[in-house]
Amino acid sequence: METLDCVVVGAGVIGLACARLLSRSGREVVIVERESAFGCGISARNSEVIHAGLYYPAGSFKSRLCISGRPQLYRFCQEHAVAHARPGKLVVACDDAQAQQLGDIHRNAQACGVNDLRRIGPDELAELEPALHARAALLSPSTGIVDSHGLMAALLHDAERHGAMLAVQSPLVAGRIDTAGRIVLTVGEESGTMDVACRTLINAAGLSAPRLAAAIAAYPRQALPQARMAKGSYFSLRGKPPFSHLIYPIPVPGGLGTHLTLDLAGQARFGPNVRWIQEEDYRVDPAEADAFYAAIRTYWPGLPDGALDPAYAGIRPKISGPGEAAADFLIDGPQRHGIPGLVNLFGMESPGLTASLAIADHVLTLL
Repeated sequence: METLDCVVVGAGVIGLACARLLSRSGREVVIVERESAFGCGISARNSEVIHAGLYYPAGSFKSRLCISGRPQLYRFCQEHAVAHARPGKLVVACDDAQAQQLGDIHRNAQACGVNDLRRIGPDELAELEPALHARAALLSPSTGIVDSHGLMAALLHDAERHGAMLAVQSPLVAGRIDTAGRIVLTVGEESGTMDVACRTLINAAGLSAPRLAAAIAAYPRQALPQARMAKGSYFSLRGKPPFSHLIYPIPVPGGLGTHLTLDLAGQARFGPNVRWIQEEDYRVDPAEADAFYAAIRTYWPGLPDGALDPAYAGIRPKISGPGEAAADFLIDGPQRHGIPGLVNLFGMESPGLTASLAIADHVLTLL
């Protein structure tokens, strides 16, 4: 049986960031991915936003890793010619109650270390975004957008340049700890499987991360979080949008509201909404458009009828459910579960893309 140094499960943005950093530190790294290419899962189905870190509780992993990861990500994009931009974001309040909530968001952001937010009133809003209807807003100039596929391609290229290898169509089936303390993985499909041993295993499998941890025979079941899935659909806008900033409403339970984001070509999309599901389903129901029109018209009353088209859907890999407080990232290292060399990455939802390089830094400290 072949013995490898490091295996990273999952070729999404966080798995690739971990593989890149491990390979750059001199480790032998193999990335195993169940799909036929990298970046086919939840990393390819998001808003492609580089977040400033406004909403997460001060001191949480989400806050600290987002705020430290954001400048790293901008620097990586510049150094590796990954397409990105900084249009900035407006978090808008449409009534007096929401205007009070803006103050709460502003104070939380400052407690987290975000110091470039600025509150603006209706007159300046009218100059910045004439089509926008709002009483007040927070302007976040450090919020950006990125080509997520280009980012993942660059991470993989840098990892491979330092010796990492990608094995596609290689789902992880089971795992165990052998008498030598190695993690033995059964990898393959119905046509055939093989066992490989490794000293280090990074479980960055997104939605499947809890299931894969449970497949390792020695993993303590009491340490396993309950996996939840929150589906979010997106609708695209026909024609050119009248906005130059990203537009976000006040957050809602489970997500950040039906916001407007721009891609690098200047096209607009709206979403995601929040719908709790039991099984993976990426279909967008055209009937959901009515709720999108209603939500968007609270801040853009001029949205024309018939202007929205179904675009795509993503799924947030939650470890908290409806009505529960939003869970933090759960970075599950040997000190928590007792298996040397194993790190599980649970609940890697937003701001996982923004924080990906900082998450990799933290993972390395656990090994």
